[in-house]
Amino acid sequence: MPPLAQAIECYTYDDYKRWDGEWELIDGIAYAMAPSPMITHQAIAGGIISELFSSTKKCKRCLVVVEQNWKIDEITVLKPDISLICNEPNDAYITKSPLIVVEIISKSTAKRDEKYKFEIYKEERVPYYVLVYPNDLKAKIYKLEGNEYIKQGDFSLEEYEFSDLECQASIDFEAVFEKFRR
Repeated sequence: MPPLAQAIECYTYDDYKRWDGEWELIDGIAYAMAPSPMITHQAIAGGIISELFSSTKKCKRCLVVVEQNWKIDEITVLKPDISLICNEPNDAYITKSPLIVVEIISKSTAKRDEKYKFEIYKEERVPYYVLVYPNDLKAKIYKLEGNEYIKQGDFSLEEYEFSDLECQASIDFEAVFEKFRR
């Protein structure tokens, strides 16, 4: 357990289930989710959801889910912005590592998404982690190779194909960001 978790009260999934509002639990530490995201954040999320849904619609085993609880263990429950899950046996929450996790970065969540969740997703062997920066109209894609995430690049006008997954998936970032270019 990290030193910080030893210094304060450690919460569990049973505590988490009883809380009102939107929370995440990382190593027993509760993190309040930011208030409703900005309209741009939500619209970009919608575009990414649409791209993933369209590209995986023939795959009957996979689903695109939004802000779904992922219970990693009794003291860590995350709520990724967008996840591509396959063959999930549980309907209440995600139990297995998603194939793709997308986090849309805001000032209030940047450190958590870029540092803490980055490490958790790597440890949990999420094959692809996508960080989306609405203000820059850019996405950074990381692919798990061995035990490390390798940056695949920065994407703004390009399409990325996640061709090595159980279900073919892709995101056309030009289409996702199109309405926000000035």
